[in-house]
Amino acid sequence: MNTEFQQLQPERLWHYFLEICKVPRPSKKEKAIALYLKEFAKNNNLECTIDEAGNVLIRKQASPGYEKRRAVILQSHLDMVCEKNSDVVHDFDIDAINPWIDGNWVKAKGTTLGADDGIGIAAAMAILESKNIPHGPLEALFTTDEETGLSGAFALKPGQLNGRVLINLDSEDEGQLFIGCAGGKDTVASVPLETEEVPADHVAFKVSLTGLKGGHSGDDINKGLGNAVKLINRFLWNAQDRFEIALADINAGNLRNALAREAFAVITVHAENEKSLLEYAATFLSEIKMEFHFTEPDISFRLEPCTKPEMVLDNVLQADLLDALYACPHGVFAMSREIPDFVETSTNLASVKIIDKKIVVTTSQRSSVESSKKDVADMVASVFYLMQADVEHSAGYPGWKPNPGSELLGITVDAYRNLFAQEPKVLAIHAGLECGLIGAIYPGMDMVSFGPTIKGAHSPDERLDIPSTVKFWELTLEVLKNIP
Repeated sequence: MNTEFQQLQPERLWHYFLEICKVPRPSKKEKAIALYLKEFAKNNNLECTIDEAGNVLIRKQASPGYEKRRAVILQSHLDMVCEKNSDVVHDFDIDAINPWIDGNWVKAKGTTLGADDGIGIAAAMAILESKNIPHGPLEALFTTDEETGLSGAFALKPGQLNGRVLINLDSEDEGQLFIGCAGGKDTVASVPLETEEVPADHVAFKVSLTGLKGGHSGDDINKGLGNAVKLINRFLWNAQDRFEIALADINAGNLRNALAREAFAVITVHAENEKSLLEYAATFLSEIKMEFHFTEPDISFRLEPCTKPEMVLDNVLQADLLDALYACPHGVFAMSREIPDFVETSTNLASVKIIDKKIVVTTSQRSSVESSKKDVADMVASVFYLMQADVEHSAGYPGWKPNPGSELLGITVDAYRNLFAQEPKVLAIHAGLECGLIGAIYPGMDMVSFGPTIKGAHSPDERLDIPSTVKFWELTLEVLKNIP
């Protein structure tokens, strides 16, 4: 084990977390981690199957004296969000994550850590390996592609799982027990790229907006964080009106389920407007620093001279694009009227890029109300229909309806109270969890979700709280011991 992790307890949990960090596991590329789990099961004489979607299911017999207990499913997902800072050299397909300890936090150097949901995988593995943890029959389900399409959970079939009690190990706030989640879908707009030649009297600049925190497009959508797509478009829209800039390239945001952290563009402007443009850029930076001084203290915005491109967007297409991005909603759309401080519906303007001679705008919508999810997705689509774009909606995934009377919830609340002499919060989460899909395939499945504290998920600022990880481990073992 890495020497700085040697003092952490429980030792086997951290051992497996570090081992998982060595195995590349981007979404849709989980073969290596699946084979690692298969080898783990073989070495521990455990039954293991891998289905057509790549989901891994490992079964373990009950501890002596617990044979008549109900079978319990420990569920986590194999993939991780692969985000890095633009100045970091890292290939997520082949490179290991490099974790380190900063006080009470485990972080990665310049990349996402993958504690979402690597720590859930590690906990399940440590329990599967153990010879002295009491539990009934266990099924550990490790699903694929949770972060980009939930295709692993979608592919589960009736009869694949024996248990009807499921603990989802994919939540990110210790002391909170989740019994419901939002459903979601993606809305993607695209339009053919049309270009024209750059005027001879123009000069070119690279526009960079960096330093935003980013984060989870569900869990962090209500925290007042900046959106790099929105902010760079705000500058471009105003600069177009004031200085008649031309847009040659744009690459803003990245993953559909992450808040956009960085945005880049290449623009040209008549040489006589160069000074005024730079002055406006300085004013713009001052404005956004003032607006986001509390939530985004490290925001950076700059213009740098660059090689003049040969072509820029057609001026009509450019105006339509910047108008649409300005009008496209982003953020919280509605708060729940039933659950205090719970986001009911939101939409995330995730990215805009030029791909294969098309301008592609990716957004994602979440809601615990199915009709509202469709409504906000249609609203986003209508904005891009105005610029004659092609718009496609993904099939989406269902939410998980809360069951406050759940027997498993009662067991978990009692376990938390007895262990820590505190009352846990029982909540629903605006992020998507696979419980919604699993519940649809297995009606009546009794489910609860909990985990350690993870901050900055889906961004290079992702960090895992060490003390809360210990409590997460203790709670998991206590719940397993008390399920009849």
